[in-house]
Amino acid sequence: MEISTLATYHCLAFVWYFFVAYSITHIKTEERPSEVFLYGGQWKYLTVLNLVLQAVFYGVSFLADMLRLIKKLRCAKCVISSRDLLFSVLAFPVSTFVCISFWTLYSYNRELVYPRSLDRVIPFWLNHAMHTAVLPFALLEILALPHRYPAKRKGLILLGFVAFLYISWVLWIYSVTGEWVYPLFALFSPPGLAAFFAGSLAVIVSFYNFGEFLNRMIWGQSKFCL
Repeated sequence: MEISTLATYHCLAFVWYFFVAYSITHIKTEERPSEVFLYGGQWKYLTVLNLVLQAVFYGVSFLADMLRLIKKLRCAKCVISSRDLLFSVLAFPVSTFVCISFWTLYSYNRELVYPRSLDRVIPFWLNHAMHTAVLPFALLEILALPHRYPAKRKGLILLGFVAFLYISWVLWIYSVTGEWVYPLFALFSPPGLAAFFAGSLAVIVSFYNFGEFLNRMIWGQSKFCL
């Protein structure tokens, strides 16, 4: 794909994610259901954090494209390294996890992850923008250009560290409020919850490996250049 085309795509994707993140974080206080959006606000939900992550990723990608267009290759190389690290370790596995885990649980029992009361607040299109469109965007990014993955150990350590931070945030919210971020968590005993978190981490690691596999199958090992 031509650099100018990539720049246009990444700019549009950045604007889209910024708009979606803005929409969900500016729901009027009086419209929010009493059982959600309390301590931690929207920032306790992985879905919302993922929207911010995607906006940052596409913003960095657009910056890399612009630096390449104006021939600032030394600066572009550094930004491209950051872009690839963001995509490989976080943007692809997290967006894939959000989409697949949400719709799996929603199909089983939506009250565990997305109570019906949210339908009065969050429009149908916004729900799909947050939970469905993130996966096609991630797959399109893999098709659009190659990404250099870090050494497997480094990538998994970074992914595990971010997962640890989010789990710690969820547990902190529970310790303060006595309420779980997602009603699903209340179904588990402490050992069961630990097993659930470990299983979720295993799933997101598998998505990391899947992204690396797709990237290698489509682009091979040698198509990384400025």
